[in-house]
Amino acid sequence: MPGDWGFPNPATPPGSSTYYSLRLAPISRRDGLAALYGWRYQLQSVLVQVTDAAVAAAKLRWWQDELARTVAGTGSHPLTRQLGPVIDRLGLPAAPFLAMTHGAAAIIERRRPRDPDALTAAAEQDLGALFELLTRAAGDQDPAQIDRARRLGAYTTLVYQIRDCGWLLRRERYEFVSTAQLTARGLQPADLTRPTHRQHLPVILSELAAHARRLRGERRDPEGLPTPIRIRVRLADLLLDELAASAFDLADQRIALTPLRKLWHAWRESRQPPPRSPNAIENPHPWNKNPHP
Repeated sequence: MPGDWGFPNPATPPGSSTYYSLRLAPISRRDGLAALYGWRYQLQSVLVQVTDAAVAAAKLRWWQDELARTVAGTGSHPLTRQLGPVIDRLGLPAAPFLAMTHGAAAIIERRRPRDPDALTAAAEQDLGALFELLTRAAGDQDPAQIDRARRLGAYTTLVYQIRDCGWLLRRERYEFVSTAQLTARGLQPADLTRPTHRQHLPVILSELAAHARRLRGERRDPEGLPTPIRIRVRLADLLLDELAASAFDLADQRIALTPLRKLWHAWRESRQPPPRSPNAIENPHPWNKNPHP
């Protein structure tokens, strides 16, 4: 797939977990998967780059309108011009794309989750929605598999929120902490940045990690899901172990896996082909209308 949004692209930079998860996917699928990641990247860029809430909300509305144009075959952005044929060829629904825009809007509007269930729901609007698209793109329409993909995407989102908590706090973003957690401690969100209350953050993060692990379930749970998802979950497992080893002392440091370690574990996961879901499409090259042997 030609253009700026094939693989690799700004959403899948070399050395990142997304890069290795797609680098080890079938060659015929990489560009299409990279375009799906590009949709999330554009929405996340609004959150990172735009400080004015009204402007950010307007940009999100533009992307929602652009999705409608894309589905109609009239998308104008370089990304959506590449994404449109992927959506059409694979019959991908608009709902997961819109879920990502709704999740981004909640962050712009500073709607904090009330409790662990709300944390999960918000996380499912991020990587949960993307993992649903990756599962559908692989030809699997099994509702149980899609639910598992969304849950594991939510798990992966929560792991990254734990890792990035210091960065988020410095930008007055509190989507990783529930109102219930703060209320139980008599805190306001901004208190987490104050030296007198910093001791609460590792405890809150440890609670979030425990919740994430419950979502994760058994370590072999990703079996049957597409290789890119299995790789992302495996790398999230390793990262969460590293964050826990730091006792969640993350206000002033950002812990990450090295690219070499990511590559090694991504390669090992890619060497374990998942069993086929009974509802998967038989065509092993769903990206191509006329696949060659």
